[in-house]
Amino acid sequence: MKYYLESHGCQMNTADSQRLASALERMGHRATLNMQEADILVVNTCVVRESAEQKAFNRLHEFKHLKQQQPDKVIGVMGCLVGVQDALRLRKRVPFVDVFMSPSDPGPMVEFLTGVSSESEVLQLEAAARETRDAIQDGNILLPQHEQGTLISAHVPVVYGCSHSCSFCIIPRRRGVERSRSVGEIVAHVRSLARQGVKEITLLGQIVDRYGKDIDDGPDLADLLRVVHDVAEDEGVERIRFLTSHPNWMTNKLLDTVAELPRVMPHIEVPVQAGDDEVLARMKRGYTAEQYRQLVANIRARIPDVAINTDIIVGFPGETDEQFQRTYDLLAELKLDKVHLARYSPRPHTLSARTMPDDVPDAEKRERLQRIETLQAQVLAEINGRHLGATLPVLVEEQHKGKWRGRTPQNKLVFFEDAADWQGKIAQVEIAWTGPWSMQGRLANAARVETDFLPLAGIQIQTPLGMD
Repeated sequence: MKYYLESHGCQMNTADSQRLASALERMGHRATLNMQEADILVVNTCVVRESAEQKAFNRLHEFKHLKQQQPDKVIGVMGCLVGVQDALRLRKRVPFVDVFMSPSDPGPMVEFLTGVSSESEVLQLEAAARETRDAIQDGNILLPQHEQGTLISAHVPVVYGCSHSCSFCIIPRRRGVERSRSVGEIVAHVRSLARQGVKEITLLGQIVDRYGKDIDDGPDLADLLRVVHDVAEDEGVERIRFLTSHPNWMTNKLLDTVAELPRVMPHIEVPVQAGDDEVLARMKRGYTAEQYRQLVANIRARIPDVAINTDIIVGFPGETDEQFQRTYDLLAELKLDKVHLARYSPRPHTLSARTMPDDVPDAEKRERLQRIETLQAQVLAEINGRHLGATLPVLVEEQHKGKWRGRTPQNKLVFFEDAADWQGKIAQVEIAWTGPWSMQGRLANAARVETDFLPLAGIQIQTPLGMD
């Protein structure tokens, strides 16, 4: 049997889809990119914004039409659309769906596929299902065949759910309270990925800094990084990252650990969301703009050459022109390395949706978003321009339009040309062209060939945790 698996939204969903794919592969199923030929159709969903939720329903209805033509097809829905408590409501809306899976839980699909098999297959599939459940519990993730040996960067969830309820965020309701994975399970997950060719690991959590907070006397994220770093050295993993952080939980111990460990990259994702204190208070973020300024200064003081990324929501309920300007001014002052932008949209059951009118016109939201995009393009052109003529270590991920594509320790996108196979290796690249979204160069010490370097559009294919 073949499966088609589509994942929307954040990196956590990407990791959850990999978890489901691992279960299906262990049961003998194989991936396909063609919905028409798939026996199993699954969409892993995001509902952080209304547009993301509607996209998920649109895809499910495409699956429905395919099932009407071939009734034996199995349809599954996973992720935040299902959530931890909304499956019954969802079943009434999409009764043609066979399997509903909460975030990070492929179990219902494993059980369903075992149950619908013929008698001759039952014993074999039950054994495979037991193996699958044990492997997933132990963190042994089997990459899909088409990714084995080609997937260079992978995500490893370390804490599921979220217990910090920002007024605009539906994640705690859909993903439940925080649950930290054991160190042993995480280590097994990292080892299994490394032995399948993965060279970069990103540790994930809705608030990754809160890893271990739900365990009495448990390890914190800094402790976990040290363990994973040792595993990375043993298994040949070149780089470790983590996201997403929260200003309230980023400690000096964590920052000093990042600075000390050579395989942990100088790359911090710490959302501010807004630059005005009244807006931050309505968002229930728990800090002020000045405290965020101080945090950025502290990060930069402790981690040389750090790149700091952030998230911004424009048009939050009640946001005035003056309040937005404070956000704009904060970004202009701090000159951060990336800004993930979103226009506010109310989500059902959140505090902001229940108690705050969505009173900023959509045209104004779009104009504010455009202003920050323009500002950030200028900031990034300046930051990347400092690398012109420098030689940077680039972990190469894949070929893209005839060029090798990879990233620096600060997660900057770099392209270069060479006839050799660089996938999964670190190339020393001399930067010959810079733009706001990417850089281009040539292998250091290679024969110089005059080349016209043209700008490449930066395409962001994933959204930060908690955003779409």
